[in-house]
Amino acid sequence: MGVLRPAGPLPSRVYWIRRFVVLGIPLLLVVVIVWALTGRGAPADAADTGQTGDQAPADAPEAPDKADDEEPGAPQACAPEALGLTLAADAPSYAAAAVPTFTVTLANTGSVDCLVDAGSGQLEILIVSGEDRIWSSRDCPAGAAERQLLLGPEQTDVTQVQWTRVRSAEGCATGLPAVKPGTYSATLAVGGAAAAPQVFVLE
Repeated sequence: MGVLRPAGPLPSRVYWIRRFVVLGIPLLLVVVIVWALTGRGAPADAADTGQTGDQAPADAPEAPDKADDEEPGAPQACAPEALGLTLAADAPSYAAAAVPTFTVTLANTGSVDCLVDAGSGQLEILIVSGEDRIWSSRDCPAGAAERQLLLGPEQTDVTQVQWTRVRSAEGCATGLPAVKPGTYSATLAVGGAAAAPQVFVLE
């Protein structure tokens, strides 16, 4: 009965207050622990959005497309309309012992870099006299079959080719007729483009 009704020289109200204090402190500690464990003390921004630390915000920007960051591909072959070709003979006429020399100029007239194969397998200088096919630089080539050139806009490549005044045929045929004096025409072609004919005279 002493527990339910405190006895002592002091008023019973004092004893009840002491009991509430003794019992209230542990109870308050329990309430604080439970409040912390249930997440009531989480940051306001996480509680408001209902997201955990491992979740990305719903309005987070999307990752950039990897394709947008890739480097541009390798340059493409020069389009025929982007190739400017020039073939120039070093003289309008040649004496009997003179050897014609031709200057070959390839120019990129486009606005982007491009590739052109100027090797002996692709580039051709063809010399004719009327309907008579006299000589081709591709019949018995002396240079490399492949010569890849990367030309920037307005960039040019210049080379020289000599013709020793002999006939030629496919496969480096021999025993062909000699070249006679007369008027000849030389043309240049590569990459689907062609240069204006160059006319000259052999004396």
